[in-house]
Amino acid sequence: MTLLLAKNAVITGGSDGIGLGIATEFARAGAANLVLVGRDASKLETARKSLAAFPDTAVHLLTADLSEPKVIATLAEQIMQQLPQLDILVNNAGLGRFVPFTQMDEALFDAHFNLNVKTPYFLTQALLPALTTAKGNVINISSYFAHRMLPDRATTAYSATKGALNAFTKALAFEIGHLGIRVNAIAPGSIETAQLQHNLSVMPAEKQEAFSRMGKTIYPLGKIGTPADIGKTAAFLASDHAQWITGAIWPVDGGLTTN
Repeated sequence: MTLLLAKNAVITGGSDGIGLGIATEFARAGAANLVLVGRDASKLETARKSLAAFPDTAVHLLTADLSEPKVIATLAEQIMQQLPQLDILVNNAGLGRFVPFTQMDEALFDAHFNLNVKTPYFLTQALLPALTTAKGNVINISSYFAHRMLPDRATTAYSATKGALNAFTKALAFEIGHLGIRVNAIAPGSIETAQLQHNLSVMPAEKQEAFSRMGKTIYPLGKIGTPADIGKTAAFLASDHAQWITGAIWPVDGGLTTN
């Protein structure tokens, strides 16, 4: 498939889960270069090996802790040293700790906003000249938790950040559209990832069973999603087929937010 033929993309949080799902679909769609950014060098290397199935896509790895906004300027320079031009920026790295409102402390609150809001904001700003040259596009990975809550899931801080990310997406699309840059977001439902499995593993058995039942009842399609579901949507939004789509928040959630 040639949906993204000769395109160059940066994906934060690209070493596993949704980020790797997006990288895989970008490579399948013919992307020329992918820069995967993550904290764990070994996970990044594993991701590169999994993408070896797409020999026409060059995969570059950058290790950075994006929870520290001070690294953004250096990271932006490193990205542009790797790429001839930047067509697509995917702001996927994020933090979600489901702590009750009464137990949330300032440090954890700030950690959510640093990674989920401040980093996408300022990384996009730092890469704006390159995106402008390429008339590229930005895809922010949001969440249904911006406006849909679930029983027994305390999400005040996480939901606040994703609501902010949605507002940023719309405002930035409005502000920089004249530069030829598109800005959209994807709001996934529950996605089958290693992180989800970890989150479930630390729950009591009865809550794990409740989650399994819930996935079959509150999702109209009767199941949770996969990283490929998000990756395919991202590939479309990043392509010229979506050239008149900007400022949109795409719910890719199996129908969860219809009820």
